[in-house]
Amino acid sequence: MFVCKHCAGHFEAEAVIDANGNEFCCNGCKNVYAYLKSQGLREFYSKLKKGEQNLAKPSSKHFDKQSAGSMFSKLLHRDENSPFICELEVLISGIHCPACIWLNEKALSNLEGVLELNISATTSKARVLFDERKTALEEILNLIIAIGYDPKPFNAIKSAQNSLSREHYARLIVALACSMNIMWVAIAVYSGYFEGLSAGAKKILHFAEFVLASPPVFYTASVFYRSALSSLKLRQINMDVNVSLGILSVYFYSVYAMLSGSEQVYFDSACMLVTFIFTGKFLQTKATQKAARELENISSLFVEQVMSVKNNSRIPNISEFKPCDVSEVKSGDFVLLRSGERAMIDGVVLSGEASVDNSSINGESVPVGISKDDALLSGALCAEGSVIYKATSSFQGSFLNKLSKLLSNASFARAQIEELANKISSHFGWAILGLCVASFVFWSVANISAWSGANAFGVAISVLVIACPCALSLATPIATLVAMGTSTKRSIVFKDAKVLETLAKCDIIAFDKTGTLSKANLKVSSEQRFLPFDDEALLALASASTHPISKAVASYILENALSPFRQGALENIQNIAGKGITATYKGVKIAGGSAAFIESMAFIESKAFVKSLGASLADDTQGSSEYYFMYDNKLVARFFLDDELREGAKASIKELKKMGLKVLMLSGDKQIVASKVASELGIDKSHGELNPEQKALLIKELQKSANVVMVGDGINDILALKSANVGIAMGSGASVSVGVSDVVLLRDELGDLVFALRLAKKTFKVIKENLFISLVYNALSIPLAMAGFIIPLFAAISMSFSSLLVVLNSLRLKGQP
Repeated sequence: MFVCKHCAGHFEAEAVIDANGNEFCCNGCKNVYAYLKSQGLREFYSKLKKGEQNLAKPSSKHFDKQSAGSMFSKLLHRDENSPFICELEVLISGIHCPACIWLNEKALSNLEGVLELNISATTSKARVLFDERKTALEEILNLIIAIGYDPKPFNAIKSAQNSLSREHYARLIVALACSMNIMWVAIAVYSGYFEGLSAGAKKILHFAEFVLASPPVFYTASVFYRSALSSLKLRQINMDVNVSLGILSVYFYSVYAMLSGSEQVYFDSACMLVTFIFTGKFLQTKATQKAARELENISSLFVEQVMSVKNNSRIPNISEFKPCDVSEVKSGDFVLLRSGERAMIDGVVLSGEASVDNSSINGESVPVGISKDDALLSGALCAEGSVIYKATSSFQGSFLNKLSKLLSNASFARAQIEELANKISSHFGWAILGLCVASFVFWSVANISAWSGANAFGVAISVLVIACPCALSLATPIATLVAMGTSTKRSIVFKDAKVLETLAKCDIIAFDKTGTLSKANLKVSSEQRFLPFDDEALLALASASTHPISKAVASYILENALSPFRQGALENIQNIAGKGITATYKGVKIAGGSAAFIESMAFIESKAFVKSLGASLADDTQGSSEYYFMYDNKLVARFFLDDELREGAKASIKELKKMGLKVLMLSGDKQIVASKVASELGIDKSHGELNPEQKALLIKELQKSANVVMVGDGINDILALKSANVGIAMGSGASVSVGVSDVVLLRDELGDLVFALRLAKKTFKVIKENLFISLVYNALSIPLAMAGFIIPLFAAISMSFSSLLVVLNSLRLKGQP
């Protein structure tokens, strides 16, 4: 019988021997061992307990460029701004302990071109950010194979979770069945103490208890032993170390007592210990998986193919569309969306009409009609009709994919308070072991006739079990998972758990105006006509610009027309972005735009007319946006425009102020316009005439004394969103801002912002309550156990109850905060 040097597996076949005489079960193990040795990674074996590695056999796979691309291309995301920077999401099969995670992180981090690496201990999912100019996808996959693991597509995680659930059900059923039967035997044993029971009968009953206790101890509780061994290999003590020592100590002491003929055995206690502790773990796992599924439900919306035609000079006929892999669609391609299909790419409708359902993205249950020139967001389900639209992004850059990526990566980051709790828990384990030993020694040597060695052993086991830091370890992660699941149902997406903690501690909240507090839907509120002019000329000029103010003026002229327009053609059109537009209409020079643009025009008659008004055009007493129109070198009209405020904006600002937040408004509009809106909404202070860089600088200045939240529509506010402690994007701008925002409000409702802040504050409060519950529980229970007032069985019940109390307290976050 040989023992493999790498996987420690026993085998009888002829050994594979390397140059140093080491024996291996196969060439795969030999090659992995040689690779780890050559890379200086043999420390991996010291982190594994010799003879108990239970490592998976190395895979014989080998990826080339073609096979790697075909299997993992859909999991490879490219940065649109830096196309050589790729992000890979992959399941690393074979990871079963912290040593495995250490080895994969160490090996992959040493690979040139790998910029960032995260591996989830709960799902074995790895996220690798790399520069493909320095390392290729197949190199990463083959390196994982070289160190003894098997890379698989991320979609294998769901089946792995289902397998885990089935396994937990089986273990729980075994524990419950044995516990119910062993209690009947225990009742017979205990009744024999009072009514008399022969020595032979006691031995038979003790043996029956031994048989019934063994399956739960060695099968159901094996999950605790594996976790404990992994922790000890890293010279750490987690909560499963205490649990394992408690269960095994009770069981093997009872075996000794049974064989030595003692009347007192604890097989029933060992069986019940396993049952209560595993039941608690089972319920915790189910709650965690349910919350995690709520976060990743977005991935179920993906489809692999769409009907597409490559970019050309005309809109294709429906018969020209062919099935195409969604990853192959590029910006500018044409896509056909039919009834019952879901849009996978963002775009603009070119022809057709349809009714689309956005409920899976923003929770809006009422279908919305779309037609020519309307924007179509990925994730929308076509309920009726069909449209042909032009893609404005690739699948990688689509809103749906960015949202999925945001949710998928949420499990990697941890809140600071969770890291603190884990640190306390790791030190707590050593302290409890010390108290356990001290309790046993004290009651063993104490000169108290009422206590015996057996009782001293029982006290030590009670201390070991009752002080298990399960509740402490669960205090933060279960609360954040439930909170993030709750927010997702409300169409609020958090980037990670850290954001909840930061948002709960915020002091100042700054708003952009247009698109955030307002609907970015300008309407003409009033006009001033100084001289007569041709309305057809104004309509033609305003229609030639895509600026929101020009479009609003064109709509106003059309709505108030007394007769149908017969627009003449414009010539010599010059569009100055953000300022104004000039053209020639039927031989007459016309211009329209801002006050500064008109004043800069070299029209002598116009300047003379301005002087006759007795003020600069920029002077504004109405606090509105303005549009000036010049006809034949003369200023002939001025239009005042107001932006419609969002419904509930005023009520939301009031609620935020009630929560103790200082509310500011940052806007690119003139100060008088910003002040007018701020006064209407009840905002104490506003800053107008700010460009994107100035907004970011103001945010950074505020951060010197407070935590700042920035809320914007994500179009002109990207710098400010990135600069703030927490950046929150409205859903209308989420397609361009999801990469830089920490929170996305998919429904474009400010009420959801209030909900998110309340949820964050309540989550932080619940976490502190959970920590308080676990610490108070230990502060009260440990002294009672050390004093001998709690038997091991009640210790197990108490420990499970404290963990379930933390879970139930966290589940309060599923309701309204």
